[in-house]
Amino acid sequence: MSEGGAGSGPVGGEPGQLVDPPSDPRDSAAHVRRVAGAGLIGTAIEFYDFFLYGLAAAVVFGPQFFPSASPVAGTLASLATFGAGFLVRPLGGVVFGHFGDRIGRKRVLVITLLLAGGSTFLIGLLPTYSAIGVAAPVLLVLCRLLQGLGVGGEWGGAVLLAIEHAPANRRSVYGAFPQMGNPIGLISAIVILLLCRALTSPEQFQAWGWRIPFLLSAALVVTGLVIRLRVLESPEFERARTERKIVRVPFVELVRRYPRQLIFGTLVATASPAIGLLLYVYLVSVGQQVLHVSAGRMLFLAASSGVGLLVAIWISSHLAERLGRKTMSIIGLVVMAVWAFPFFLLFQSGSLPQMLLGFVVFGASVGIVNGPQAAILAELFPVGMRYSGASFAFQLASILGGAVAPLAAAALFAGTGELLAVGGWAVVIALISLVSFRFLPPPVDSPGA
Repeated sequence: MSEGGAGSGPVGGEPGQLVDPPSDPRDSAAHVRRVAGAGLIGTAIEFYDFFLYGLAAAVVFGPQFFPSASPVAGTLASLATFGAGFLVRPLGGVVFGHFGDRIGRKRVLVITLLLAGGSTFLIGLLPTYSAIGVAAPVLLVLCRLLQGLGVGGEWGGAVLLAIEHAPANRRSVYGAFPQMGNPIGLISAIVILLLCRALTSPEQFQAWGWRIPFLLSAALVVTGLVIRLRVLESPEFERARTERKIVRVPFVELVRRYPRQLIFGTLVATASPAIGLLLYVYLVSVGQQVLHVSAGRMLFLAASSGVGLLVAIWISSHLAERLGRKTMSIIGLVVMAVWAFPFFLLFQSGSLPQMLLGFVVFGASVGIVNGPQAAILAELFPVGMRYSGASFAFQLASILGGAVAPLAAAALFAGTGELLAVGGWAVVIALISLVSFRFLPPPVDSPGA
């Protein structure tokens, strides 16, 4: 029988023609782009949920769920519930990281999207304090905790799917797609919240208009699931499973074998959520209560910082492939530290153009750090423990920076009466992350290597 006999080629092939077996569809450029897009959309939805709560905590939740407190105390109480979501994010990173390292990234990401999105939808249905009393804030905190668990497991899986599919010389760029979901979620939450405020009277917004952005989460989750279910599992994870490199209890092995990576991975990632949450949450309420700036203007400024963040992530991730990831991160941290005091001087001016400049530049400094951040954290850990390691480091940094940031800033301002004291705190946080890069271990197991 000749080489071109029956069964020697694909159906419809030319007789006598030898062909290579079909390549893995995960290697195609189209699928890699789809994975990156799914990561961006998924994290955008998750962070839309997360930031929407923070924004509502600053402008709505005080009178709705904590009416017995003074306006300032009510806002602080609602911000404390915002912080509760951060406290469980490392737990979400450990729990979902365990399963992500055991059964795969894609399956876990479907669960986290449903958990965070479902919790947000339920917040939109919650009765207020006037209807059910103290049960209202209790249910609000419960929903916030479930939301935090989902977000805690989301980030690690989204960035790993993108990075582990990416070409070797494009990991920072592809890892930045889920990072860009952060400002896109923020901007979307602000725009929708502002639209709801504009289309309702103040009384209608307080009564029911604030619920609309939360209820819209259901449609966003369905869209995200349709997109996410079309992507394939990470080739790095599949290879690790084939080669029996799956670890029985990943987090225990991480603590035992890679404590330095966990500690300094956390510290280098702390400054960006600290500065980010000051811009997006704490200062939104401070601007209204202390500087008497309207809620709409403060939300506009927060959105402008999100635009600076988004653009800077994109630019920084590309430059990181040429100049180095640590180099770009250090540049961003230096800008953060240098800009802290000028920012608060501009913020206190009350002038919209000056405040706008302050917010955009500070947001951009966070973006410069965030551009290569996903690739840096992912490569600190071997593939069999990477979901757990990257997730825990990132989410623990979110507590140190994000949950502590608004409360520490509030305490400093209350104790000194000076917003510049908060600027000094921002400088210290930026310097801690900057110095921590000196002690960050080299990559353990580069994706795709």
